[in-house]
Amino acid sequence: MKRLPACTTILAALPLLFSTPASAADMPNWVSTWSAASDTTGKPLPRQTIRQMIRTSAGGNSVRVRISNEYGSKQLDIGAVRVAERATGADTVPGTDHALTFGGSSSVSIAKGESMLSDPVAMDVSPLQELAVSIYLPSGSGHATVHGAAMQTTFIATGVDGAAASTFPAWTADYSRYFLTEVQVAAGPDAKTVVVIGDSIVDGVGSTFDTNARWPDVLADRMQGWATLQKKAVANAGIAGNRVLKDGAKLFVGPSALSRLQRDALNKPGVQWIVLAEGINDITASDMISAPEQDATADQIIDGMRSLVQRAHDAGIKVCGATLMPYSGVGSPFIYSTSGEAKRQAVNAWIRTGGAFDAVADLDLAIRDSADPLRMQPDLDSGDHLHPNDAGHIIIAATVAEGCLK
Repeated sequence: MKRLPACTTILAALPLLFSTPASAADMPNWVSTWSAASDTTGKPLPRQTIRQMIRTSAGGNSVRVRISNEYGSKQLDIGAVRVAERATGADTVPGTDHALTFGGSSSVSIAKGESMLSDPVAMDVSPLQELAVSIYLPSGSGHATVHGAAMQTTFIATGVDGAAASTFPAWTADYSRYFLTEVQVAAGPDAKTVVVIGDSIVDGVGSTFDTNARWPDVLADRMQGWATLQKKAVANAGIAGNRVLKDGAKLFVGPSALSRLQRDALNKPGVQWIVLAEGINDITASDMISAPEQDATADQIIDGMRSLVQRAHDAGIKVCGATLMPYSGVGSPFIYSTSGEAKRQAVNAWIRTGGAFDAVADLDLAIRDSADPLRMQPDLDSGDHLHPNDAGHIIIAATVAEGCLK
């Protein structure tokens, strides 16, 4: 091998020695503009393309997505992932499609139990813009990683690679999320993420399907009207049937808020605030499941919330506590009891006055019926006396915005 003269080697190194490193201002500021917390093991899937619709909360000039095989039974082979502007139905706007890569490759294999973040792709997206993310599975999959309560239609084209097609091939509808757990955007330097961690009410149950009427979506709408909040993204980490203390059992779903806090909140980019809006399932499970290990006292729920707040504070993140809304009159399979009501009152008193939270959104006060404070206001009730309707979700979003973020 020919050796270079020593002086040549030194001269070649000079640009590296005296080059200016990229400043923090030059680095992309990533925020989580959309998320769906994986919660369930789904069935194995055949060869197909899955097209899922998401709506951004904050805008940016570059996009990347996270694909999860957390609940998979084997390696997940991805043939293509593409993102485009949504047109209508299952279709996308021609000319807006972008191929995503993973480590420079358009195809990727994700090990069982793992997730992977795509490489960034330059793409200008606006706040509150609908995008389509298409995932092609060339050889199907093992058991799928699912978010159960999508409140949004997922489009499935079986047996074909339709990821790049603006007119999606013949499809069937599904009502869960598959593999896609997060969309991030590179936003302005002052952009931040607000993560809402909660249960079915956060997940949007009771709101109108396919309309982005979940209260975290409405919160994002509202924030766009305030100059000081326009750069904040909202990441929805709700899981229908979720609890603060216990992992899923029977009707209760997903890892507990405590066990998924790192995955679904602390690990999100740019997190400034966490809104904690759950605890009612911890209370109802005590009446619904006749197993002592599933019971939770008010003190235990409070201790769990206090632990969650402390972990967030240790990471430099503020936490807003949302009081638990009334549920008297709730029907099967849920159970209302006087002992459960006493727990709710005790937990709410602590949220309001315990001093653990950086701010409080009093959803109980905002939603309850003044004539019967143990029940939800009738015009805000979806009909099951537990989940609010669209009008109720609007009230919740306004209460959180005013109580926590203004």
